[in-house]
Parts: sequence; structure tokens; C-alpha cells
Amino acid sequence: MVFRTQSYEKMTEVVLFSALIIAIGMIFLLVKVLLKPKGEFSSQHIHDSKAMKERGIHCVMDQDREMRRKSRLAVDEKVER
Repeated sequence: MVFRTQSYEKMTEVVLFSALIIAIGMIFLLVKVLLKPKGEFSSQHIHDSKAMKERGIHCVMDQDREMRRKSRLAVDEKVER
């Protein structure tokens, strides 16, 4: 029974430590939201990034659409609904 008690104590310690790390992360996120002027996070999409636009990098969907338009041999796709 001693082994089982030590195991539960260690498991409880790990769970509490994990909860503490998660709580600290949530506090940092809360502080960031409260200190931002509008209280919002910046967009994480590629097409909204100024640095990506300067490098000519687009979203995969946009790149695919551009490549389909450029080809003189492209076939019109029929969208069925």
C-alpha cells in the first residue's frame, strides 16, 4: 500500500503543477487582452500579414486560384450544387 500512496501523491503533484502552468498562461493571455487598445488579438491569417505580402506569399487557396487563371490551357470548372 505504501507504493500506491506514493504514486497518488506524485500524480497529484504533477496535476497541480500542470494546472499552475495553465493558469499562468491564461493570466498572461488575459493581461494581453486587457492591455490591447481594442482588446483583440491580431489576425493570424497569412493574407493579413504585411511581411508575407512584401515577400509575395499568399494563402494556398489564393495561389491555387491565381495559377488556374494564368494557364491558357485551363479548363473551366463546373461547380455542382
